[in-house]
Amino acid sequence: MFTEKGRILQNRTKLSEFILLGLSNEPNLQSTLFFTFLVIYIITLAGNFIIILLTLINPALHTPMYFFLRNLSFLEICYTSVNVPKMLENLLSGNKTISFLGCAVQTYFTFFLGGSECFLLASMAYDRYVAICKPLHYPVLMSRKVCLGLAVASWLSGFLMSFGHTSMVFTMSFCGSNEINHFFCDIPPLLKLACGDTSRNEIAVFVMTMIFVALPFILILMSYTGIIVTILGISSSEGRKKTFSTCTSHLIVVTLFYGSACIMYLKPNSTYSPNSDKYLSLFYTIVSPLLNPIIYSFRNKEVKGALKRIWERKPFR
Repeated sequence: MFTEKGRILQNRTKLSEFILLGLSNEPNLQSTLFFTFLVIYIITLAGNFIIILLTLINPALHTPMYFFLRNLSFLEICYTSVNVPKMLENLLSGNKTISFLGCAVQTYFTFFLGGSECFLLASMAYDRYVAICKPLHYPVLMSRKVCLGLAVASWLSGFLMSFGHTSMVFTMSFCGSNEINHFFCDIPPLLKLACGDTSRNEIAVFVMTMIFVALPFILILMSYTGIIVTILGISSSEGRKKTFSTCTSHLIVVTLFYGSACIMYLKPNSTYSPNSDKYLSLFYTIVSPLLNPIIYSFRNKEVKGALKRIWERKPFR
């Protein structure tokens, strides 16, 4: 006879795949959802690729602000590509299985890119702080070497956070149902499938998330506190408006990203709702990467100017 521990280990050995239920509660809308998300995915890839291309080929956009924007656009391309293709496959073919290893890899890259975005947005806030509050020192404080260091640190931070999160979840034992009520492998629904007491793991994941989300958020708040103080010291209302306009795109992106992330990952476990969390996840995995290039295109005069100049050249006509 197996001991209880032996049965758990046996079940874990047998568990070679998970089933992503996704949006299966909407069976009549599978085709509609597939084409809707496919169009959004294509527009997201195209929009972020255009931002990268514009900031590379236009010398006027070879500044720290657009260096970080290129990083953000590349990150959004990677982020949306981690989960959306699998979701499209599930909607089209009805094959909702994902291997245990595939689930771990998907979870790792989701949190790797999400964590990197937290620190990348903090780097962008610091860039705006230096540009507005210390303009005379801007070339030194935001040199090419400093920008590269901040970008590398942002990506490395995401790597460290994701490694901790993923190892903490996938070293647990899973038994019983292998159905994940989600369209990708996310930590909250995975914890619900784990055997035994997962309270320590949940606390550890929560604390790590708090550290890696709260730290860059505090840095962003500090940067914008300094920016607001400086803007209030400008005598001209037109000058205040013009100065603040350079930050609005970044502020909107920060609000969208941190708003959805905090609601999703920093709420009490007792309020966990599979269906509501699943639909909320659609926002930060699909809608947010779509909105970022749109926000930076429509609210940024330099990006709009670069687009206009390329269009007027009519290179493909």
